[in-house]
Amino acid sequence: MAETDYSFRLRDSLVGAQMLFVAFGALVLVPLLTGLDPNVAMFTAGAGTLLFQVVTKRKVPIFLASSFAFIAPIIYGVQTWGIPATMSGLAAAGLFYVFLSAMIKFRGTQILHRVLPPIVTGPVIMVIGLLLAKTAVFMAIGKSGDGSIELFARNEALIVSMCALTTTILVSQLGRGILRLIPIVCGIVVGYALSLYFGMVDFTTVQNAPWFAVPNFVFPEFNWEAILFIVPVAIAPAIEHFGDVLAISSVTGKDYIEEPGIHRTMLGDGLATALASCLGGPPNTTYSEVTGAVALTRSFNPGIMTWAALTALCLAFVGKLGAVLQSIPTPVMGGIMVLLFGTIAVVGINALVKAGEDLLEPRNMAIVAVILVFGIGGMSFGLSKVTLSGIGLSGVIGVVLNLILPRPTKH
Repeated sequence: MAETDYSFRLRDSLVGAQMLFVAFGALVLVPLLTGLDPNVAMFTAGAGTLLFQVVTKRKVPIFLASSFAFIAPIIYGVQTWGIPATMSGLAAAGLFYVFLSAMIKFRGTQILHRVLPPIVTGPVIMVIGLLLAKTAVFMAIGKSGDGSIELFARNEALIVSMCALTTTILVSQLGRGILRLIPIVCGIVVGYALSLYFGMVDFTTVQNAPWFAVPNFVFPEFNWEAILFIVPVAIAPAIEHFGDVLAISSVTGKDYIEEPGIHRTMLGDGLATALASCLGGPPNTTYSEVTGAVALTRSFNPGIMTWAALTALCLAFVGKLGAVLQSIPTPVMGGIMVLLFGTIAVVGINALVKAGEDLLEPRNMAIVAVILVFGIGGMSFGLSKVTLSGIGLSGVIGVVLNLILPRPTKH
């Protein structure tokens, strides 16, 4: 049996738990930032990974968990329409992945590169990162996400948030081995310790929480506005999905683009996201941190990810764990959000740089300019009760401009 073949063995259980630990910081960060239940996120990460394995014939050693790309739209959606309506938009985003999977199956990957080139996806990713930059700053200085309520003293909040931010940066740059793969966990630990010192942590909910508790599942409610706002956001992570699959392929030496096929991995990702949204969890995505851990430990057996998924499912029912996570003060989250949202914007810039796009060429300049200003500036278009704005509008207008604007003739 090759080391990349699926094998479910008891001796791999601890390695699987380690893979979950690597993903843990990012996994729980998304629900903590967006107001969702971290226990639900753990459950849907585990269930989504198992579903992904079924769809991909248990061939790809990948773990699926909370997607950073959807943080800004979830926060906006929860504030605007509530969690159930936002979940309908996220479920539709998962079905959009399924649609892309079918397109790839019957038309090949070229169709995506034509409709969604870097000149569109790059600035859309930038909008995702920059749209709620002010929210990160408000939380870092001790206020609520909208800046209306002061939760903690500004000076103490700044000390906590900047220490969490600095720790995350230093560990990501200077950490060695497994430590380098968990910078968010390290940042949260340092920020939480300082919060304890300043008396910013309230343990009441932790004391009252039971050890065993069923996650607080939330079911979606159909809302057209939420769907139109959120679905275009799926454009960016769908494109990044290719990079993640190529990365794990290079680590294991197996071409997963061909077998089980990128259409299957995309389908698995989409169904996992739809499942998560139907239960009140954040959308799922493939985790590059876990790919790094696979490379570091040479744990190529996909069965290890089954153990990681089962561990996540078990931890989802530990009520006190969710309560501890929800007791983390907002300045800790704000400090990490500063880096996180900025990083997402840089990923968008990098997409343009790697593609070698000439941004001073009039066609490219028009596409990027309109996407950025419409997205960040708050432009909206609506008919009756249905409004398209923010990231959703940016994605749609980018695709339309790319298809209708004439390409420059080559001399």
